[in-house]
Amino acid sequence: MKPSIVWFRDDLRATDNPALRAAAEDGAAVALYVLDEESPGIRPLGGASRWWLHHSLLALREDLAALGVPLLLRRGRAAEIVRETATAMGSGSLYWNRRYGEAERTLDAGIKAWARESGMHSESFQASLLHEPWAVTTKQGGPFKVFTPFWRTVSGLDFRDPLEAPEPGRGFSGRLPESEELDTWGLLPRNPDWSAGLAESWQPGSAQAHELLDDFVQHGLADYSVNRDRPDLPGSSRLSPFLRWGQLSPFEVRHAQQGRRREPGDGAAVFASELGWREFCWHQYFHHPDLATANLRPGFDHYPWAWPGGQGAGPLGEVTEAADLLRAWQEGRTGFPMVDAGQRQLWHTGWMHNRVRMVSASLLVKNLGIHWQVGEQWFWDTLVDADPASNPANWQWVAGSGADASPFFRIFNPETQAAKFDPDGRYVGRWIPELSTADYPEPVVDLKASRREALDAYGSLPR
Repeated sequence: MKPSIVWFRDDLRATDNPALRAAAEDGAAVALYVLDEESPGIRPLGGASRWWLHHSLLALREDLAALGVPLLLRRGRAAEIVRETATAMGSGSLYWNRRYGEAERTLDAGIKAWARESGMHSESFQASLLHEPWAVTTKQGGPFKVFTPFWRTVSGLDFRDPLEAPEPGRGFSGRLPESEELDTWGLLPRNPDWSAGLAESWQPGSAQAHELLDDFVQHGLADYSVNRDRPDLPGSSRLSPFLRWGQLSPFEVRHAQQGRRREPGDGAAVFASELGWREFCWHQYFHHPDLATANLRPGFDHYPWAWPGGQGAGPLGEVTEAADLLRAWQEGRTGFPMVDAGQRQLWHTGWMHNRVRMVSASLLVKNLGIHWQVGEQWFWDTLVDADPASNPANWQWVAGSGADASPFFRIFNPETQAAKFDPDGRYVGRWIPELSTADYPEPVVDLKASRREALDAYGSLPR
């Protein structure tokens, strides 16, 4: 029997994995993961994501071993490695779950064409989005640019039930190609090892993903609409990194959430819309592959944002000043406690509360006058849940340059936000123990003056 290959990417799970099930049904499945940092257009992972990937692959290897499926690890250009591995094994079929970035789709299409020419069966599946981006359109046939009608349309569509993990098979009995050692990939930080806080906060893999999902549905869903904006309360689901890496599928999350519809209040509906926002971001990315590098609203190309490092001096002064402001923001030393607490939470845990993300991003792009792409790149490197769709889409939302973006005049005041959403100061107090001492810095910018400058700069943009 010819072996089948299931090619893993951002779907590091055994349950609700249609590609894995298809390979297992062939009777001799072998799993392949390729760390591709070389193919054109593939964005290299940030530091926190590399840490998460290392531990996720260890967990995936154990999950697959229980099913009798070996996991091969290779590093390099995916197109070459997939062809090389399939040829060496004499594979009869090749399966994967779809990706939606332009570079990834081009790569996948090339492999599918090669498989067809080689007489090998290949098939891809929908696994990371509830609905395909090309299948959800406006009445005019184009992509949605506003979330509310998008979600109204998408939430009215059916979606499949989650799939069980395949039954353990007899596995491939032939000789496997050599697998690389995970430790040689250098995914974990060294000299210094800054990951202790990440290890305290997370256990990457499907096991913790399902534990968190079950706990949230049982205890957090009903009050989600009230508690989700409170960083001082455990109101977040904390599922975002597991969705990003595919250790949970959106079908599993939506199915679990719908099972609690009888809960009083609108928590379930609000949480469902958050899952919908994730879909909306991915649909944007599908239609705008340059989401991380180009304003969706071209008028913002003329906004005088600063680029620390030499690409311009924003409304607040010279490039050197912008670099100092950026460093203070990154290190949690802006003098605005909610922002600083968020940046310290991010550095320690690889995650930041969503309300605080918005406040922190607003301060950077509107009060400090620094380009949203600079903040997006920082989050890409430091967040365990940074994905190529949600991360840039959310930054463009805050900056006002994106789809269905926040109005530019909506400039989050970090002081009033803290008073409203951290009323007792517990969140800030946890992350800034020196808050009431002379060691805590004065604010790096005047909120009223910088707000006025930002609005003046926005008012001068071409309409």
